[in-house]
Amino acid sequence: MRDFAAWLASTSLSNTVAGTLWVIPLVQSIHIVALAVAFISLFVIVLRIWGWAGRDQSLSATTDRFTPWIWGSFVVLALTGIVMVIGEPARELISFSFWAKMALLAIGLLAVLGFQQHLKRHRVQWEETLVALPTTRLLAGLTLLVWIGVIFMGRLIAWDGRIWGSLSPQIAG
Repeated sequence: MRDFAAWLASTSLSNTVAGTLWVIPLVQSIHIVALAVAFISLFVIVLRIWGWAGRDQSLSATTDRFTPWIWGSFVVLALTGIVMVIGEPARELISFSFWAKMALLAIGLLAVLGFQQHLKRHRVQWEETLVALPTTRLLAGLTLLVWIGVIFMGRLIAWDGRIWGSLSPQIAG
């Protein structure tokens, strides 16, 4: 990965992104806002699953309202994430926190997809039920914890070597 990061850092695109003073801070800001939109949308759905909020509408109505925000945010997150990797390849690609974030992100995306499929298969049941089954409530909570992990690991990328020590490829290599 070090060789790829070094190659990417030597490209003109990477040099342009890294060399333009405002690009990385702007892209990071957009990335953080998109993550907040995705997380808040997921949080509202989880609160509805738990029966703690939005009981005046069905779970189907809640997910129909907030799921497009989740997927739209994921598109923005992917695009801004690619720009950040291009602009700072060593910081991102040679980082334990980055790869932990990517692993949690994959789990989180699978959880969101799985829930959407489950909802589509049992849409009538969700229309009639105010509070979800205990298993669904537990899975919703675990999904929320995974996304908190994504946020946490993303934040730790900046301090990867100091936080993880020898676990960090930045220190180990």
